[in-house]
Amino acid sequence: MTQQGAALQGYNNELVKCIEDLCMQKEELNKEIQQAEEEKNKLQHEIQVLNEQLECVCENLAQKVASRNELDKILAETEAAYMKILDSSRTLLTVLKKELGSLKHMPELKTN
Repeated sequence: MTQQGAALQGYNNELVKCIEDLCMQKEELNKEIQQAEEEKNKLQHEIQVLNEQLECVCENLAQKVASRNELDKILAETEAAYMKILDSSRTLLTVLKKELGSLKHMPELKTN
């Protein structure tokens, strides 16, 4: 029975060692899990900050595009009005030159 007791004691020692190894592996895995969770939380926070920054940039960009579109509209209207002024000026100059030409050919008015 001594041999059986010794064998049982040997099995017990190996079993305790295996259990201790498993406990150490579990502790190491717990540390890795905790580090991974901390990294995950850090990354999620950074994503949230970047999403907020992206939202601000998008809003700012939309405002600038709307302003540019309004300026494009004003510029187009101004250019069209300026072209009308140029056309009217050219017409006025043509009429004025014609009138001056007519005056040169008119006989002078006699005064009494």
